[in-house]
Amino acid sequence: MQVNQRYDSFLEVNKSKFYGILLPLNNVDDFKNLLSEVRKEHKKAKHVVYAYRVGVNSKSNDDQEPKGTAGKPLLELLHKKDLNNCVIFVVRYFGGTKLGASRLLRTYLQTGIDVIKCLES
Repeated sequence: MQVNQRYDSFLEVNKSKFYGILLPLNNVDDFKNLLSEVRKEHKKAKHVVYAYRVGVNSKSNDDQEPKGTAGKPLLELLHKKDLNNCVIFVVRYFGGTKLGASRLLRTYLQTGIDVIKCLES
């Protein structure tokens, strides 16, 4: 599948809000600009987690969430869905209740799945 435009999704769990954003990314050098735009758009967000694949290059980041609960599962999702030349962001607004590592992982992954479903439909 090819990502040619922006796709968005939203999920709320225990008052935390998760925004999924899937964007085309054809050059790793363009990534910092996209990250900056997402951070500007969501200035009050607690975390901006991401994963990208561009050709043979890939990277993920948990943005201070517990290690392995956010970025890496999103990167694995991109591989599983055979998505390349794209970046997936999940923006989290903390709702005041800690979700725990396993619930956090499932929620980030579900947000990623939801935004990819927008591409598939």
